[in-house]
This record gives sequence, structure tokens and C-alpha cells, in this order.
Amino acid sequence: MAERSKALVSKTSWGEIPSEVQILPPPPSSKIIMTEQILIYISLAFGAIAIGWIVYFELRLRRVFGGRKASDLEDIMKEIVKELEDVDNFRGEMEKYLESVERRLRRSAQHVGVVRFNPFHDAGGDQSFSIAIMDEKKNGIVLSSLYGRETSRLYAKPLENASSRYKLSKEEEQAIGEALNKNS
Repeated sequence: MAERSKALVSKTSWGEIPSEVQILPPPPSSKIIMTEQILIYISLAFGAIAIGWIVYFELRLRRVFGGRKASDLEDIMKEIVKELEDVDNFRGEMEKYLESVERRLRRSAQHVGVVRFNPFHDAGGDQSFSIAIMDEKKNGIVLSSLYGRETSRLYAKPLENASSRYKLSKEEEQAIGEALNKNS
């Protein structure tokens, strides 16, 4: 046993340690502190990202709920559905209205032409005129006013497809041609 005691280097609370075993010193505390700091920074970064994410969703939820509580979600959804139905009804009404406007527009004056002339050489200036007024289908009227020193006369002739069953004067035909050329 005496030989054995020579081989023993030291006694510890764990027991006797032989000289062949090397006891390593504890790791430097600066490395542990640095590793802890890195973990703290990573945890803070994840925490900041999580808070940002929560704030983002909170803002989106407030926009959806309009400032009300999430318990009112069913009421909110009912209101949204009602608003969508109202929008759909309004769209249907607008379509009907636009169709009626289109029908009226087709019958409105779309082709207009005016020709001024002097039918009587003794009257001064181009006081007389012919005006053609037609709708989309070229149906309408041609009006001719003949101005003289002693009298004025007004003639109206119906138009169907830019022609009349009554004989048209040269000026009336010019007015019809001008109306068609302006709006072609």
C-alpha cells in the first residue's frame, strides 16, 4: 500500500486521484458570459419579431372589426354580407338605369347638320336655313326656313334612315349630308 500512496497525487472529495489522470482547469468564464450574451440577443430579436407580428395582426384585426371586439365577429360578418347584398342590388338597379339611358340615347339627336342659304336674290344675306336632326338610326326631321322680305315660311319633313318620302331640296340634302359626315 505504500507504493500505492506514492502514486497518489492528491485526495479530493471524490476520492483519491491517480497521477496519470490530468485534471483540466474549468473553462474561462468569459466564454460562458459571451455565449449567454449571444443567447440573450437572439432571444430579444425573436421577442421583437414576435411583438411586431402581434402588432401587425392586431392592426389588421382592428381594421376588420372596425374597432369592435372579436366576440362580435358573427355580427360583423352579417353586416358585411348585408352590405354586399346592398351593393349587388345597387349594381342591378344601375344596370337597369343604364339600359334605359341607352334606349333614350339611341332616340336622342345624334346627327345634326345646318346649311344657311339665300333662296331669294332680292333679300339680303343667308337668312334662310335647313337643319337636319337625326337619331342613331338616322330617323328624325329636316326643318327648312325660307326668309323673305314680306314672309317667312317653315317646312318640316320627316326622315327615316336619312331619307324622306317627301321631295327634299338641295339645301335639305346638304344639311342631311353634313349631319351624317359630322358624326360618322
